[in-house]
Amino acid sequence: MVSSALSRTAGIYRVIDANLNRAKEGLRVCEEITRFILNDSKLTSNFKNLRHKINNRIRGLGNFSLLIKERESKKDAGRRLLNKSEVKRSDFKDIFSANIQRVKEAVRVLEEFTKLDDVDIALDLKQIRYDIYELEKKVIKKFSSVLRHR
Repeated sequence: MVSSALSRTAGIYRVIDANLNRAKEGLRVCEEITRFILNDSKLTSNFKNLRHKINNRIRGLGNFSLLIKERESKKDAGRRLLNKSEVKRSDFKDIFSANIQRVKEAVRVLEEFTKLDDVDIALDLKQIRYDIYELEKKVIKKFSSVLRHR
C-alpha cells in the first residue's frame, strides 16, 4: 500500500517512475551485450533476474499504475538536457560502461525514495545495488578474457 508520504507528492512518483525505467533500460542494454557479444548465458541471466527483481520490488510499493499516471514525459525539465558524451560511444565496452553506471545511479535513487514508504524495499534495493557492483566486476573481467581470445 502506498503511504501518505508518497501519495502527497506526485513528483515522487515521477522520480520513482523515471528511475525504474532508467534502471530497467540500462540493465537490458547490459543484458544484450552479455547475451549477443559475450555469449555468456549466466551473465545474461543475472542481468535479466536483476531487471525483474527491481521491477517486482517497486511493484511492492502498491498502486503501480500511479507511477504511469503521474508520468510527465513531454513536460520533463531534463528531457532536452544532453551533452555530447551521452551520444558518442566508441565500442561495446563504452556502451556497457555508460549503461551500468546509469543503472547504479538509478537504483540508488530508487533506494533513497523508497525509504519514504517501505524501508524493507529500500534495503532490498541496496542489496541489489551491491549485486550490480559485483556483476559489473564479472563483466569487466569477461571483457578482458574475450579480447585476449580475438
